[in-house]
This record gives sequence, structure tokens and C-alpha cells, in this order.
Amino acid sequence: MKKIVFILLIGSSFISQSCINDNDDAIMVAPSDGAVVNPNVGGATQPNQVWIDLGTNTEAVTTRTDWDFAFYTGNSFKVVLNSSIMMAAGKIPNATHIDLVTDASVAALKDEIQVANFNPANETYIDDVKGNFPSGYTAIDEIKANDSENAVYLVNMGKKIFTGNVPSGSVTTGGDSRGWMKVQVVRAGASYKIKYAELNATDHKELIITKNTSYNYNFVSLGKNSEVTIQPEKKKWDLCFTVFTNLITGAGSYIYADFVLTNNVGGVGAYEVKVTSGSGVEAYNNFKASDVDPSKFVYNDQRAIGGNWRNPVGTNGLEVYGDRFYIIKDAEGYYFKLRFTRLTSTSGERGRPQFEYKPL
Repeated sequence: MKKIVFILLIGSSFISQSCINDNDDAIMVAPSDGAVVNPNVGGATQPNQVWIDLGTNTEAVTTRTDWDFAFYTGNSFKVVLNSSIMMAAGKIPNATHIDLVTDASVAALKDEIQVANFNPANETYIDDVKGNFPSGYTAIDEIKANDSENAVYLVNMGKKIFTGNVPSGSVTTGGDSRGWMKVQVVRAGASYKIKYAELNATDHKELIITKNTSYNYNFVSLGKNSEVTIQPEKKKWDLCFTVFTNLITGAGSYIYADFVLTNNVGGVGAYEVKVTSGSGVEAYNNFKASDVDPSKFVYNDQRAIGGNWRNPVGTNGLEVYGDRFYIIKDAEGYYFKLRFTRLTSTSGERGRPQFEYKPL
């Protein structure tokens, strides 16, 4: 009887150890089986920002003009401008009190604090295009604990969304000017306080922003004098389809349509696979988990996909590059392969992209 019990114990131990080893080597299985996705960018004026979560195959849609400033929720105190509407900001020299700033006193600055005016110097008025925050540069300096060390800024509020007609195949990323504001951000304990007003106002409004660490940022709309919900929670989105202010070497800031950002602040990584021979579709279909190269993931630049997936001036007109696809690692550790299949609608309207993806 003792021999039988001993054999059973040994067998049970062997089975248990085998299961542990199998689990150690297991590949995480994503909750989504993949899909063909048509992000609701909104057409040729591209009015929307679309936040995609690959793991759950869900999207959240916001209008580009729904927000003005994003306040970082980590340990640092950083403020980010809404680059999708061409915002820019610059320090007002010698300004110590926001209420004393007037339109006349900043008139000369207005010509400088611009986006897409082909002046290489204008890149100092936008945020780090890599989006590598909190370490990346921001047009508004990191907010100091001492109020007097925080400058008053002249803020170019960017462009409204264009409301006119756009020819087929074209895109219009901005409409009329949204005007100018004077802004100062200070700390309020562990929170932020933003002071703001129109240029000739002799008093200002204030808003306290308490960091919500479930999100990468707290977002604020000055027009609504309140916080607004824009991005999903930090672990619940991977990609954003948006208009984007990027840089052109030697020409400064420039506005791009059909841009795709990764949630690098939330821990998402991505890299491009370029097919040098054979069919791009076949290479995508055959790509498997064992082909993933962890050393290639880009975590410090939100433009890992960017505009590299499409060619707006191709010999065949608007086209998606067929020789490349992308590998995504989301914040929860799941891997996906993704390829773009369309830049326009079937009738040729810009701002109607499509992509397919599958978990690895």
C-alpha cells in the first residue's frame, strides 16, 4: 500500500511540474481575434481623433477641437498643447502678471508663434514631436513649485475645423483661426492651476486640475472652462488616428493628415516591417509570434507608424504602401500585426482609412 501511495505522489508531482513548465513558456493570448477596422476619422476635413484599443477591438472618437491643453498625470508637471489643431505657445518677455498683458504688448510675437509657416525657428513653439513625455521638450516649460518661476505665455489657439467643401482626394486640415490667449500655469499642491484670459482682458479665469493617474493626461478646454474626457484610460488604447503637427528638417513645423500615433506614454511599442521581396500581403499573413524582434520596438517616439504607411503623392495617386506592415506590443504585453488596406473611401474621399490586424 505504501508503494502505491508513493508512486501516486511521484506521478502527481511530475504532472504538476509539467504544467508549471508549460505555463512558463506560454504566449499570452489577446482577448481580440483581430478585425478589419474603419476608424471614424470623419472624411476630408479629418475632424476626429480616433483612439483604438486593439486588445478589445474598440474605438473612442473625439473632435479635434474638444480640448486645448493636456496635463501630465505622472510625477512631473508637464503641459502639452493640442497639436492636432496647430496650437503653439511662446513666453511673453518680462511678463510677470497675466492681467497686465495686452494685445498691443504681444503684437510682434504673433508673427513668430506660428505653425507651418516654413520658418525653422518655429519648432521651439511646439512640443516634442516624439511625444516622449515627461522627458521630452514642451513649449510651456515644466511647471515649477515657485509661482514666480512660471512664465506667462502667448498661446496661438490654432485652427477651427474647416466646414467648406473639399475636392475629392484632397484634404483640408484647418479652417479659421481660433485666436489667441494669454496663459500661465502654476502648481496647486500636487495639482495644477491654469490662469487664462483673452489678450485685452484685465482679469482672468482659473481652473484647478487634479491629476487622475488612471489616464496619461487630464485634458482641459478653455472654451468650456472645464476638464474634458479625451483619451481612454492609459492602458485602454494603443493607436490614435489624428491630424498632427510634425517637423520637416530645415522648414520647421508642418501639419500632417492621416497620421497614426502610438500610446508610448502608456507603454505601447511598435515597429515597421518592410518587405524587400515578394508579396507584402503574403509576408504579413506568414508573420508569426516567433518572428517578433523585441529589440526593434520603439517606445520613445509616438510616430513609429506616423504617416509612413501612406503615400499621398504616389504615381498611382493616393495609395497605401503595400510593402510594409507593423508590429504592436500593447501595454498589457500582447502582440499584434497590423497592415493598412485603404487611405480613402471607395469613392476616393480622404479621411476614410482602413486597416486589418491580428493577434500574434
